[in-house]
Amino acid sequence: MIRYGQYCPIAKALELLAERWTLLLVRELLMGSRRFNDLRRGVPLMGPSIMSQRLKALADGGIIVREHDPTRHCYEYRLTDAGEELRPLLMQLGTWGQRWSRSKMNTDDLDASFLMWDVRRNLQVDKLPRERVIIHFEFSDAKKGMRQWWLIVDEGQVDLCLEDPGHEVDVSVSTGLRTMTQVWMGDISLAQARGKGLLSVSGPARLIRSVGSWLGASPFADVAPARSHVAATT
Repeated sequence: MIRYGQYCPIAKALELLAERWTLLLVRELLMGSRRFNDLRRGVPLMGPSIMSQRLKALADGGIIVREHDPTRHCYEYRLTDAGEELRPLLMQLGTWGQRWSRSKMNTDDLDASFLMWDVRRNLQVDKLPRERVIIHFEFSDAKKGMRQWWLIVDEGQVDLCLEDPGHEVDVSVSTGLRTMTQVWMGDISLAQARGKGLLSVSGPARLIRSVGSWLGASPFADVAPARSHVAATT
């Protein structure tokens, strides 16, 4: 753990939270991930050994607790009151980042795995039919093996698959990974992407008409960029 040698509470908080990856783990826990493998899907570039170390540090610091789930025969991680109190801080940090340090969508920032995990947990299930719905995404410019994804929505639960689940697809979304990420982050609207021919949706008319409501968006999609940032990137 980093030691700053100061009694300042900001310094003490940073000693616990400023290690690389730590706040991203807290983000995932705040977004509802509980199991180790789910946390890995939210931070796919983080090695499992480093993740174990960071989780132990968070537990030692009273931010999370590790509990055994006898029904699933696995361990789960839960935020304590101290961890939940970080929610408005991280949301404000994300708002600041979206406004002042908005991504320029460099190739290294585009990650189909993380994007689809984010889509999965923000999908507006209540806006979809009650019966099972299969949503297929195809990204023309994603890395090999990461171009096709399936969301299975059934009884209020959403599963994400990288392999064809073998069910008939109800809705297909075809686009580029860059375009989908821009739509997700609010850089361009879904209507603009479709109007420019950058994104297409096929399926029953009732699902196509409502795609803008059930697809969801990043929690920060509505944050406008700062004027100085817009000027610097144009």
